[in-house]
Amino acid sequence: KNFAIACAEIASSFAKHKTKALDLGCATGRASFELAKYFDSVEGIDFSVRFVGVGSKLKNEGYVAYSSKEEGEITKQKKVTLQELGYEALRDKVAFWQGDACNLKPNFKGYDLIMATNLIDRLYNPKLFLEDVAQRLNKEGVLVLTSPYTWQEESTAKELWLGGYYDDEGKEVRTLERLRETLGDEFELLHHQDLEFVIKETARKYQHTIAQLSVWKKK
Repeated sequence: KNFAIACAEIASSFAKHKTKALDLGCATGRASFELAKYFDSVEGIDFSVRFVGVGSKLKNEGYVAYSSKEEGEITKQKKVTLQELGYEALRDKVAFWQGDACNLKPNFKGYDLIMATNLIDRLYNPKLFLEDVAQRLNKEGVLVLTSPYTWQEESTAKELWLGGYYDDEGKEVRTLERLRETLGDEFELLHHQDLEFVIKETARKYQHTIAQLSVWKKK
């Protein structure tokens, strides 16, 4: 199953209330549209202006044209439409914004669900994001995180990694346990599972990744 579809289905199944959702790190917006099947209003935020532009174009113009890498410098022109994705009736429920997950504007609040897919291991300060997120959720709101935990210094200074390293005593520090420590005062862990996804690189090469999805309910 498509990763964005799977994430939206799982996330919405844990959300008790379905008025407003936030899709953080929304990329080109597929999961935002999927969440709009379940929520009255969905806001998608991404740091990349280009990604946000793709989602906005699909919403406003009904289609997006793009080139797909086939082999070497050979590409194929493709097009995707709201109609073929089944999103035409959802366009007015979705809005896209450029933003920084670690420094969101105050108006981004009042959500029943915040979903951050494959985001935390690419933030410059993931703990800052996690410490801020509870105030943006309504009572009984749900936070859904997915990540393959591919921590790298290009994105996050090593001293700010949530996991994936050895501590001073040589013990493994795993991300899920650090998430429990960081979120534990304000959230209850409801569920976690592995979720696979595939990214096409060329006509013959695909990247296969296993993310861990975790569901946290605001106390």
